[in-house]
Amino acid sequence: MAANIDGIQEKEMSKMEEGINNIHTSSQSNISRGNTSSAEFCSSPNVVTVAQKLVAEAIGTFFIIFAGCGSVAVNKLYDESITFPGVCVTWGLIVMVMIYSVGHVSGGHFNPAVTITFTIFRQFSWKLAPLYIIAQVTGSILASGTLALLLDVTSKSYFGTLPVGSNGQSLAIEIIISFLLMFVISGVSTDDRAVGQLGGLAVGMTITLNVFVAGIIEIVLLKNISENLKKSSLALRLDEPI
Repeated sequence: MAANIDGIQEKEMSKMEEGINNIHTSSQSNISRGNTSSAEFCSSPNVVTVAQKLVAEAIGTFFIIFAGCGSVAVNKLYDESITFPGVCVTWGLIVMVMIYSVGHVSGGHFNPAVTITFTIFRQFSWKLAPLYIIAQVTGSILASGTLALLLDVTSKSYFGTLPVGSNGQSLAIEIIISFLLMFVISGVSTDDRAVGQLGGLAVGMTITLNVFVAGIIEIVLLKNISENLKKSSLALRLDEPI
């Protein structure tokens, strides 16, 4: 009888010890989960992917503005050394190169107009649209600052916001070339029947064509929201009238 009582007591003691150990183990696991939750969030593939997209947009816009507006400034400063056709080709080439370089990462917008259009037609997340626009504007401003440091730039070299034609002519040509650009981009990027590998070439050639057609009427060369912000900020930095 005494042996049975001792056995029961030992079993009860062992169960109590197991319960205490389980509580201790669960509390430790909860603490470890709390410590790793923030690390898991920071290393989440979604967060990393968004950061990569924003960096790609900023880098792509930087080099587009650097090469495109740089060709305009060099052509203006050094006696038309590049020539107008050379400026047109430069714009088309740099856009094409950036699309093939980082387009697979971010989609290759490089232009707030493209981002806004895709967002309106539900081809792009409205949550990412403001971040994309910020990245694009940031890249363009950094490019303008770099050009200002490398070249003997004055506000007269950045004459893109001063069209040669009338306001009505500029508005009409802007509507036409903007529609053409978005028509081509939508055709090569949203239609599964399009040849995706040729998308960069098609967009680059469209940019070149737009500059050839619109550049004579309005020296803007490729009207772009980020470009105009960049030019205005540069003129203010140089303390000269826009």
